[in-house]
Amino acid sequence: MSTPQQPSRWLVVGAGGMLGRDLVEVLSADPAIADPAIRVEQRTRAELDITDPAAVSAAVAGCDVVVNAAAWTDVDGAETAEPAATAVNGTGVRNLAAACAGTGSRLLHLSTDYVFHGDGTLPYREDAPTDPINAYGRSKLAGERAVAELLPEHGYTVRTAWLYGEHGANFVATMLKLAAQRDTLDVVEDQHGQPTWSYALAQQLRELGLAALAGTAPAGVYHGTASGSTTWFGLARASYELAGLDPERIRPTDSTAFVRPAPRPGYSVLGHDRWAAAGLKPLPHWRESLDEALRRPAFAALARAAHSPQSPG
Repeated sequence: MSTPQQPSRWLVVGAGGMLGRDLVEVLSADPAIADPAIRVEQRTRAELDITDPAAVSAAVAGCDVVVNAAAWTDVDGAETAEPAATAVNGTGVRNLAAACAGTGSRLLHLSTDYVFHGDGTLPYREDAPTDPINAYGRSKLAGERAVAELLPEHGYTVRTAWLYGEHGANFVATMLKLAAQRDTLDVVEDQHGQPTWSYALAQQLRELGLAALAGTAPAGVYHGTASGSTTWFGLARASYELAGLDPERIRPTDSTAFVRPAPRPGYSVLGHDRWAAAGLKPLPHWRESLDEALRRPAFAALARAAHSPQSPG
């Protein structure tokens, strides 16, 4: 896709996180974006408190596209601190949406599969009824509603799930680290979802932002998850297999073995029909992306360490 004809300015909010760092890399280095007419700015959590309306307005001023990757992400912690989680995931997003409404900026806001109940058997459509089962999901739904209310023409909510990448704690990295420490691992097989590589999602967000600027992407909800689906058990086995480790070291169990403060959806598979309306393809199959991700330096280093575990002491 070609770059916009008019100079544009992109702002990545939450640029210090796993997805945020990939976004900055994609927007800054990709040949389709690396153009003097396009400027990429970034704000980490320390640099921009999205619960501060004045600070948000100042940061958004002059921007054409704002990508919000900032969020309260402690799912279990939200159970006992729901007001604090909602201040970031709800009120903070409302501040961003209000600022974008005032300037005419396009807002690409990251949300989650947790807005759904998770008891389905078919992929959730973008317009499926929401019904979160935990505080984190409720806080994220508040943000979605703010975008829909304040930016009916320029607001884009992109739900993602089961995110992993090079820059931060995530399931794939944890599995590879534990491979160097344990002979076997028990992983749940009764939760279904779509493992999504943060770098691939960053590329998709770039394309959506360009389509939004070009006027070819309708505002509303999109599902930014990988194609296909699996379980945590399936993802762990695939990670081992693609890293050259024995997948039989991964053993199946169920969620009762890992009780958490916040209930988790059992079925988090999302449908991708709406990308066609924007003239874009959905993200690649999760296994294809995982194979590519494991070739990146950080994951490759973890795989090498797993093949040469250190002796205790």
